[in-house]
Amino acid sequence: MRDTIAAIATGPVRSAVGIIRLSGPEAIAAAAAVFRAASGRSLTEYENRRLVLGALLDRAGNPVDQVLATVSRAPESYTGEDTAELQCHGSPAVLTLGLEALFAQGVRQARPGEFTRRAFLNGKLDLTQAEAVADLIDAETQAAARIAGGQLSGALSRRIGAVYDALVDVSAHFHAVLDYPDEDIDAFGAETLDRALEGAERDLSALLDTYRRGKLLVGGIPCAIVGQPNAGKSSLLNALLGYERAIVTDIPGTTRDTVEEKCTLGGRLLRLIDTAGIRETGDAVERIGVERSRRALAGAELALVLVDLTRPLDEVDKDLFREAVERAGQVILVGTKADLPQAHPLSLPWSAEKPVPVVSLSSRTGEGLPALEEAIAACFPSEGGEERGEMLTNARQAGAAGRALEQVRAARESLALGMTPDAVLVDVEGAMEALGELTGRTLREDVTARIFERFCVGK
Repeated sequence: MRDTIAAIATGPVRSAVGIIRLSGPEAIAAAAAVFRAASGRSLTEYENRRLVLGALLDRAGNPVDQVLATVSRAPESYTGEDTAELQCHGSPAVLTLGLEALFAQGVRQARPGEFTRRAFLNGKLDLTQAEAVADLIDAETQAAARIAGGQLSGALSRRIGAVYDALVDVSAHFHAVLDYPDEDIDAFGAETLDRALEGAERDLSALLDTYRRGKLLVGGIPCAIVGQPNAGKSSLLNALLGYERAIVTDIPGTTRDTVEEKCTLGGRLLRLIDTAGIRETGDAVERIGVERSRRALAGAELALVLVDLTRPLDEVDKDLFREAVERAGQVILVGTKADLPQAHPLSLPWSAEKPVPVVSLSSRTGEGLPALEEAIAACFPSEGGEERGEMLTNARQAGAAGRALEQVRAARESLALGMTPDAVLVDVEGAMEALGELTGRTLREDVTARIFERFCVGK
């Protein structure tokens, strides 16, 4: 990290403000070379985080914009290195001229996520906080933003750190007893050790329990829209999205494949899956679509089971409803075409082991859509912890926490079997290593590379 990097930190579109960001040992000098302060002083003379008015110069030294500049010296900066920012008007052409002028000063183009990666390597962020930066940028709902904001502030890191530190205490005491047998050190009794490991197991289990909810709030809830042909599935998808995404006709079997889109409803991000109408068919292509519909239903956290209110409910509706209750996490029974004169009232006609909300609506007029939104919000109520960010949100985090939990349980089992302290210690240190992967205390280059691949340039 001896070189100096620069990138346009704002989007590649016209905007009111565009920012060029630099980091590295020559960041302030390079920024000063392409910035002429209105005061006549060099940018290198200004104190940290002071906004300075001046002109941005191109590589020939010609002014191209009136800008604000600021510097932050190591270690008091985002990356932990010397940094500078040039706040320009948001013309892509102006920003490109500024970037080219910096390149002429020996600065190189930053790679995706390189600023945050340097912050991690310089100890300004741990891995969970670094991941939270990308999640905050990508957040599509307020809940996702709150979780990422809490993680960025260190909430998840502190929760993991408490377990890690407890295991460090166990390991340190063990090593002290083993390495210094002649010293007056209290022996670590089996009961005391088991109590410490039991606490770690309890905390790790509770942490892992947050993963399913965290994943859904950040990545979206898989929501399958299922029903017989012509039940109004594609019409409902279009109504929820606010535009015509799926083809709608009066011909049964129009949808032959699954159609997926995202939308926010009831304060939750839904990954809507419009499916082919489920029925027995001799059409080979439609049959493939029906099979995909059943797979979508099996993988759904929420199923909207649609029934056409203009015709009597039949055994196919009943079987589909029962299948949804058995396979999906949550189910809402939705009666469609409620605006038509022949529509009949809808009530839950079949028993279910768990409560199933019932909503009647019209995709054409919008009648009943607010009631559907309320039903979805009730299926996934807020359970706390979102604002604090104390939850796991991706598979990498869950995998590391799961390995740590397995190692702690193995240590307790070894202890119960009367194995020697050094054998128990192997499992304890395995748990510590797994937790270290979570936060980055145990540095693995392949893990960090995958994490920063998803970042945008300039962050």
